[in-house]
Amino acid sequence: QVQLVESGGGLVQAGGSLRLSCAASGRTFSRHVMAWFRQAPGKERAFVAAISWSGSSTDYADSVKGRFTISRDNAKNTVYLRMNSLKAEDTAVYFCAADPYDWTDSRRLANEYPYWGQGTQVTVSS
Repeated sequence: QVQLVESGGGLVQAGGSLRLSCAASGRTFSRHVMAWFRQAPGKERAFVAAISWSGSSTDYADSVKGRFTISRDNAKNTVYLRMNSLKAEDTAVYFCAADPYDWTDSRRLANEYPYWGQGTQVTVSS
């Protein structure tokens, strides 16, 4: 069992930066694939980024590639999402998710992840 708590969201101007954090409880955190998803009003939850348990593999949605960076610190049971050059279309609730299985081709699918945080709001003003 893994519990996830996100933090770091807020209001930022277009072009600005934010860093989201996701603190996990559970002794097997280091063996989980971790991911960030986001959900804008009226839209489905969408994949943003994922990182393997070792941190050696990462994956990004095309819309954020080159602007966002996912990382993890297994000693601190925390995964991060550094967001640069933010755009108005990045406005959404951002969710952290954990998958106890291996790095698979399904890592971009929300239903692959059994554990979710409560979300943190990111609002980018244009």
